[in-house]
Amino acid sequence: MTTAFRPVSYPQYRISQAPDSGLVITFSGPLDIKTVPSIFKTMPGALKKISTHRAVIDLGAVNTMDDYGVMLMAKIRYFLNLPDDGIEIKNSPTFLEQTLSQIEVDYNSKCAIARRKPENIIAQFGGTAINTLFDIRFFIAFIGSTVLSLLRVIRSPKALRFDDVLTHMKTTGVDAVPVVALISFLLGLIMAFMSSLQLKPFGANIYVASLVALAMVSELGPIMTAIVVAGRSGSAYAAEISTMKISEEIDALFVMGFDPNLFLVIPRLIAAALVVPLLTAFANLFAIAGGLVIGITMLNLSVTAYVTQTMEALSLFEFSWGLFKSCVFAILIAITGCLRGFQARGGADAVGSAATSAVVSSIFLIVLFDSLFAVIRSYW
Repeated sequence: MTTAFRPVSYPQYRISQAPDSGLVITFSGPLDIKTVPSIFKTMPGALKKISTHRAVIDLGAVNTMDDYGVMLMAKIRYFLNLPDDGIEIKNSPTFLEQTLSQIEVDYNSKCAIARRKPENIIAQFGGTAINTLFDIRFFIAFIGSTVLSLLRVIRSPKALRFDDVLTHMKTTGVDAVPVVALISFLLGLIMAFMSSLQLKPFGANIYVASLVALAMVSELGPIMTAIVVAGRSGSAYAAEISTMKISEEIDALFVMGFDPNLFLVIPRLIAAALVVPLLTAFANLFAIAGGLVIGITMLNLSVTAYVTQTMEALSLFEFSWGLFKSCVFAILIAITGCLRGFQARGGADAVGSAATSAVVSSIFLIVLFDSLFAVIRSYW
């Protein structure tokens, strides 16, 4: 039931009542950033004591409207405490329909949020293809800029910020030693324990040392270290650079004549390429130590026998091959993290998206290149 009241008129709108339509709010003139604030000062008080189940908004006398006017349309429902289908817009001029549709308001009938029709599969495929092509172009440009910046550093080492390199070496390498050491120690311990279950019945306990050493130095050491670094440092690279990208700090560097790749990418790239192989060497050492614990406690092996068998199983080629792979993985991690940071667009959520994408892409590339290295080695 509606409450009777006298019509109320203001410069921009008039509130009246119709027996068949309920409450009628008629707007006139412009509804834009200049007029809507004054309407907000008077309309809540005018509608506060009105009780109605239905309201009609008449826009026939409106000559201009921007997003502030559309926001007012949605706020009227809130002022009157009406359901989504309790308010209608009538007499909307043709030139206002585009404005209302852009704000996702159904201007033909209900003043409610209009659901967007899902795009068809062809449009989705085309949009994905276009975005992929843009990403490929951006990737090529990024790699080219990075190579040029690296050549500039080789020609003029003074252009490199050595303080930044040392800082990233600490965060990427030194700070990661405890995590890498613990994971590698447990991994070596598990490998030795599981292999001992198969070798012990045959009296081949001594070969547990060979298995742990070869598996860690050649394969598991580089790949596990790279995955840890990707989760720690790759995500940090992407988050740091994406934050600078969103806050337009990178654009400021470019405007001032500085090379963003030289300042942000090259120090991280060099730092990762230097410390990740060292981390891999530490990982191999701690994994062998984990296998040694199993050899002493469960296989009745002496420290001398275990270390001697490990040294006999390893060769300089195996050790060098593992360090080479770890260096390649480090370059992939640094480039991927920085690339995702430079690709960030939007607001604060883009930082998390860039970090997540950097980790996932880095791990994928690590596994892919490790598979390629395995194929190359098998035919070498």
